[in-house]
Amino acid sequence: MKCLVSLSSSRPLVLNHSSTVALKVLFVLQIILFSLQLGIMASSELRQVTTGNSQFANKFYSIIAKEEKGKNVFFSPISAHTVLSMVYQGAAGDTADSFASALNISNQKVAAAGYYDVMKALNSVEDVMLHIANKIYVMKDFPLKEHFRKTAAELFLSEAEQVNFTDNLAAAKKINGWVEEKTQSKIKDLIPADCLDSLTRLVLVNAIYFKGNWAHQFNKNATRKEKFYVSNNETVDCDMMHITKRFNYREDMDLDAKVLEMKYTNENVSMVIILPNQRDGIDNLEKKLADVDLSNITEGMRSMEVEVSLPKFKIETTMDLESVLTKMGLGVIFDQFKANFSEISDSDEQLYVSKAIQKAFIEVNEEGAEAAAATGIVMACRMAMVVPKEKLVFVADHPFVALLQVWNDDIYHSLFLGRIVKPN
Repeated sequence: MKCLVSLSSSRPLVLNHSSTVALKVLFVLQIILFSLQLGIMASSELRQVTTGNSQFANKFYSIIAKEEKGKNVFFSPISAHTVLSMVYQGAAGDTADSFASALNISNQKVAAAGYYDVMKALNSVEDVMLHIANKIYVMKDFPLKEHFRKTAAELFLSEAEQVNFTDNLAAAKKINGWVEEKTQSKIKDLIPADCLDSLTRLVLVNAIYFKGNWAHQFNKNATRKEKFYVSNNETVDCDMMHITKRFNYREDMDLDAKVLEMKYTNENVSMVIILPNQRDGIDNLEKKLADVDLSNITEGMRSMEVEVSLPKFKIETTMDLESVLTKMGLGVIFDQFKANFSEISDSDEQLYVSKAIQKAFIEVNEEGAEAAAATGIVMACRMAMVVPKEKLVFVADHPFVALLQVWNDDIYHSLFLGRIVKPN
């Protein structure tokens, strides 16, 4: 998944007899980038950042699920949280306060130190392919403040590259080429060329890519066409995979759902499937999940032999994030008159975010799963457990929630989260 942030400047406006320059920001968000860390593992900064990301993921999902009712939902919480944390480094005043509240991180130093640890931790996970990267594209000759540049480079591990946004086609090609490379060609055309112009000042990008094999792979010969109930009255045909093995499993009476954890070859990486007991129970499940700490979703599970039926699915999503981020309390960053990003540059131009977008991709099959995401921001000038006695059967033939997570040194990372309504 990737995250992109770009800053640009607009034509001058006259306010109170002083000249100001409008800032236009495009925020493209697509692959997942996790936390950074300074110091030893499991530092307080790391824990605060990862806890903040978990809370951010819950609220983000709750909002987007309502906005995209009846549709597949898939996004990378960490990709969005990471790129926003980078932009947070350049905020001041009420804008910085809004970031602290929305990201659930007390201050900018904690965000930067925590993400340094996250980056190191996630890029060193073994036995699966997991890569997270950040990049900043800066308008040629646009002066970044030394503190902002240094923080991005040393803590978010984000190198800066100068480009000429006036040549928007060439600039978009360069940015999208980097994203495509980091996501193994799964995320393409993250930044539309028409989002860049002579007013663009900065584009911040985050990309995340994951590919892993199941610890217990499905037998392809057992996959067959079966019905998937989109609702009680509507079905679609899907390729349903089958396997019977020991998995971590529990039944959650409060959620009225079954919870299954399927591990990858690295047992610290897993996909959790939350399946409502009722075919039309996804809405009620999502309402209840809004108050659930997903880092605890696997607590109380037991290893049991389970007969699993899971559809193959492939989902690609593109989301304009302005609406959801505004509902999360970050509306100020899109306000060209109120946004305060004075810690980014020594320039007198006033920056704001004009657009926020995230692209995400996931494919789940018999061998395992592959996922990617990217997020970008463009800134411009103003302008209860039950132990069943009978054979356990887990049939995911109706809408469910899927979570791709990583545990590293007892630290929880929410990489991808989504709702599968129609397997593609």
